[in-house]
Amino acid sequence: MLQLNVKDESSRLRAVVLGTAISNGPTPQIEEAYDPKSLEHILAGTYPIELDMVPEMDAFEAVFKKYEVTVYRPEIIQNYNQIFTRDIGFVIDDVFIKSNILPDRERELDAIQYVIDQMDPTKVVRPPEEVHIEGGDVMLWENYIFVGTYKGSDYKDYITARTNWQGVAFLKQLFPNKVVKEFDLVKSKIEARDNALHLDCCFQPVGKNKGIIYKSGFREESDYMFLVQLFGKENLFHIEREEMYHMYSNVFSIAPDVVVSEKNFTRLNNWLRKNGFTVEEIPYAEIAKQEGLLRCSTLPLIRE
Repeated sequence: MLQLNVKDESSRLRAVVLGTAISNGPTPQIEEAYDPKSLEHILAGTYPIELDMVPEMDAFEAVFKKYEVTVYRPEIIQNYNQIFTRDIGFVIDDVFIKSNILPDRERELDAIQYVIDQMDPTKVVRPPEEVHIEGGDVMLWENYIFVGTYKGSDYKDYITARTNWQGVAFLKQLFPNKVVKEFDLVKSKIEARDNALHLDCCFQPVGKNKGIIYKSGFREESDYMFLVQLFGKENLFHIEREEMYHMYSNVFSIAPDVVVSEKNFTRLNNWLRKNGFTVEEIPYAEIAKQEGLLRCSTLPLIRE
């Protein structure tokens, strides 16, 4: 039995599901793009290929092995994108919540069923159909559950809006003892530099009291100010529009003092080191072209 336990973003990791880029399928057609960044690369002829992405994910797995983390990988579905396991489910405390994802991604959950089968079935939850929620929008910090959402009346018009108000309400009901704090995110169907696909595209805590933040990713300045007051401005690394586009806030913590980051994130990596973190740098720039990075490719199951 897997003893699920995830209470925050940075405690020592023991078990994780890491996506896979094997048999990733052909470059999508323009109308198949899930987000503006993928669309941009499809149009430019620079959409990433399997040959370039598999070594990036192998490098990530090698870091996990170095830190003796148990790594599960999805079963391979032929010609199918299975990189972003963060979207398909997430763990809060000892509960595994399956996401109601975009319908054509349902098979990704089937591919990790062998992992779900090792969990206590009473701790596996599937929200009702009207609840939309993806792991990239859910973040744990102390007694808080931070949830990225989109409150615009045109929610249904945005394929980039992944978590709705029903998703927020569902988490409040499921975890009555936690403080569920929602953040209204900026969405764009056409400009990746103005699209916070998930909360982890514009914010993520690292270590015990630090965080990475992109002010313009929040539709309401009060949401941004809430985090500034909670963490303290001096503890937050502010990223710029272009850095947000390259997904600077989408690093991944293996321990309170160990962060896996993209090797080109020089400004961020220097700040992390200056603040006492060990930074494990890996190449991940090809996968980033699909508007997802390190946190997006992981589904943590057990942290100490």
